[in-house]
Amino acid sequence: MTRILSYNILVGGARRIDYIERMIRTVDPDVVGLVEANNLEVVQELARRLDMEYRTNAAPDGSWRTSIALLSRLPIVQSTVYASQGLITRPLLEVTLLEAHGEKLTAFVTHLVASFSHGRGNDTTRRKEVREILRIMRANHGPHVLMGDFNALAPGDTLKASTLLRYLVEMDQQQQQGLHNGERDGHPSLNGVVPPPLRFLNPLLCLVPRNRLLRALFDEAGSLYAPRGTIGLLNAAGYVDCFRYVNPRAWGFTCPAEAPAGRIDYLFANPALATRLSACKVVSGDEQVHGGDASDHLPVMVEFGVGIETTFRPYKDELVEAGETAGETL
Repeated sequence: MTRILSYNILVGGARRIDYIERMIRTVDPDVVGLVEANNLEVVQELARRLDMEYRTNAAPDGSWRTSIALLSRLPIVQSTVYASQGLITRPLLEVTLLEAHGEKLTAFVTHLVASFSHGRGNDTTRRKEVREILRIMRANHGPHVLMGDFNALAPGDTLKASTLLRYLVEMDQQQQQGLHNGERDGHPSLNGVVPPPLRFLNPLLCLVPRNRLLRALFDEAGSLYAPRGTIGLLNAAGYVDCFRYVNPRAWGFTCPAEAPAGRIDYLFANPALATRLSACKVVSGDEQVHGGDASDHLPVMVEFGVGIETTFRPYKDELVEAGETAGETL
C-alpha cells in the first residue's frame, strides 16, 4: 500500500511548521506533495523531521525559487521540472518513485493560477495550464498521479459561496483592524475575488452573510457562475478524481480550512493507477491539531493498494456533510 498526501501549506509555512508537521503525521503518508512551499528551509526541515527525501521545482541556475516540493520515504528514482513559459504559471514537478513492491510510480505536483478576479474566475488561464500538463504527462505510460491546488471546482461539485464570502469579509475586517499580526498573510481577500468593475458592490456583499435568504440566493448564483472547465478537461482525458470516485456524495471541501466552502485540492490517478485506488479522504486534523491552525487549505490523502480490483469503497468515517439529505445531489 502507498499513501500519498497533497497539501497547500500557505506561503511557505514557516510560522506554522509544527502544525503542518502534525497534520502530515495524522495520516503517516509515504509521499507528500507540498504547494506554496516557498521556503526551502521549511521543506528541508519537514523532510528531516519526517525522515524523507525531498525534491523541489526550483531552477538549478536560481532563475526561479521553489514553490512546489515533494517529500518521500520511498526511494526517489529521478525528478524533472517543466517550466513551459507562457503556458504554466508555476513549474510542474515530476518525481518517479520506487514503491515497496518494486513498481515505479510517478507523482506530478502542480499549483494552478488563482487570480479569480480576472474574467470568469480566470478559468481560461487554468485550462491552458491543464492542457500543457496533459501534454507533458502524455509521455508517461506507467502508473502516475497528478496532485496539488487546482483553484478550480469539479463538474457537479457544490460551492458554498456565502460561506466563502463570510470568510473573505472577516479576513478583510481583521486586516483593516490590524488584528492578525501577520498570521493571515497569504489568505484571500474580497478584492482578490471580485473583478475590479464590480468592486463598488463590496459594501452590499458584506451584508449577504447576515441574511438567510441572501445567503441562499448567493450560493445558487455562485454555483452557476463558478467555471468548471479546468477539472472537466482532466476528466475528459481519462484521469480519475480519486476523492470523488471513492466518495460520490461527500462534499470534500478543502478550502478555506477555517470555513470550508469548496473543493479545489485534488489527486488524479491515470487509468493504470486507478485500478489500485482503495481510499481517499480530506484530512481535518485530530485532537492535537486543527487544520485551520496549519494552513488555509486542508490536505487530501489517497491510498493505492496492490493487486486491488476496481471495487472502490468510501471511508467508513467519510460522512456526507451536515445539511445534505439523501435526496440532494452534488
